[in-house]
Amino acid sequence: MNINMNINMNVNVNKKIQFLSSDEIRNLFSQSMSAMYREEVPQYDTLLNLVADVNCNTLEKTPELGRKMQDDGEMQRLAVERHGAIRLGTAEELAGMRRIFRVMGMFPVGYYDLSVAGVPVHATAFRPTDDEALRINPFRVFTSLLRMELIADPALRAQAQAILEKRSIFTPRALELTQQCETEGGLDAIRAAEFVNEVIQTFRWHSQAKVSYDTYQQLHAAHRLVADVVSFSGPHINHLTPRTLDIDAAQAEMSRRGLSAKDLIEGPPRRRHPILLRQTSFKALEESITFAEDGSLGAHTARFGEIEQRGAALTGAGRALYDRLLSDVRSMENSGSAVNSYEAQLSAAFTNFPDDLDVMHDQGLAFFEYVIRDMDAFTHIAGTGVEFDLAILRSQKIVEALPIIYEDFLPVSAAGIFQSNLGGCEQNSYSASSAKEQFEAALQTQVIDEIELYKQSQESSLDAVRKKYFQIQAKALELSINPVCC
Repeated sequence: MNINMNINMNVNVNKKIQFLSSDEIRNLFSQSMSAMYREEVPQYDTLLNLVADVNCNTLEKTPELGRKMQDDGEMQRLAVERHGAIRLGTAEELAGMRRIFRVMGMFPVGYYDLSVAGVPVHATAFRPTDDEALRINPFRVFTSLLRMELIADPALRAQAQAILEKRSIFTPRALELTQQCETEGGLDAIRAAEFVNEVIQTFRWHSQAKVSYDTYQQLHAAHRLVADVVSFSGPHINHLTPRTLDIDAAQAEMSRRGLSAKDLIEGPPRRRHPILLRQTSFKALEESITFAEDGSLGAHTARFGEIEQRGAALTGAGRALYDRLLSDVRSMENSGSAVNSYEAQLSAAFTNFPDDLDVMHDQGLAFFEYVIRDMDAFTHIAGTGVEFDLAILRSQKIVEALPIIYEDFLPVSAAGIFQSNLGGCEQNSYSASSAKEQFEAALQTQVIDEIELYKQSQESSLDAVRKKYFQIQAKALELSINPVCC
């Protein structure tokens, strides 16, 4: 009996716990979030079907695009929602969210100051940072933090702060499992499923406001987004976003399917080779809420469905050119007087941004991944002993430069989406400047520079091609010195 007990003890000691990877947990989370949001916002299910139809039609019309996406590993993640968005009220909430997202392999990338566009928040995007994790599941959450100092009324600011300090947006079990993951290095399948289920509770919609009608109105008067952040028990997910291959077609289709679409697509104009990010959405729903104290009824607008189309990530030089051209358009007199006028001005301005991949590459405007397309020719050239020359390899179609997909956000576009879905047209002007250090203090870490991530991806792919070239070259030299005897 003692022998059996010893055997069992050894088995238990030596049994290695099988943790789910952070990619697998993120996948579970994004799927659960999608299912929850489709249930809470039925129009979002309509949007998903619409985007699937547009993507199918686009691939049928352009089979070459389908083949390219299949070769580049993009097809399997086409139907995965690309991002969601939440709005937080306190530094403690932001720090807690950082810990929770880290379990899912999502880290804070980029700093966005939306106050410059009239929205009293600053933000980061929690997302995967390495190329393989992005290929598995690129889901990210654009996470905004309310800037209390931008509430002009000191009494209202203090009241909002007091309201937020009383709430706890995470379930005790979610925090317990987060701590377990941090301590033990991971979560097994059962704990991971429980973790996702607990975390989802934070993002659910609650129709019961935590404030009175009068307080809600005061917060609403300060800014609709302030009312959205402060008035409820948690940071309900305010939108999810599928990816489309043709955002212009999706925009037109929304109205045909009974969805109230934004007037304008945010971001750059339609191009042969897309850059950065284009976004549109159906307008936020007016949802019934019950106020605290007297139980009176009211309505709140916050939640909507968004669509995005992503293009090439731009270098610092490319982004500077993009920002200058966009600034030129926005500074034009009467640029917002008519939709067609703005779109025409945008297209005209962006004729100054090259719409040719080779030109964008050679002028250093975008980041690229290098892929060997003709291995036989590559092996032959390397075997001749000539010096590695990327330009020659590209000119002969032996190595292809593929634009690296932009995985981040545009502050002006995000602000435009927010403004159009808050139930009003306020264009507040805040004098406050960027508060990145303040944001990072709340986050309890520094945000990651997205430009550096793209630069690393480009350099890594070039290093891999160059390494392969030198390996072949070294092998050929070895054979020439020590030929194989027949």
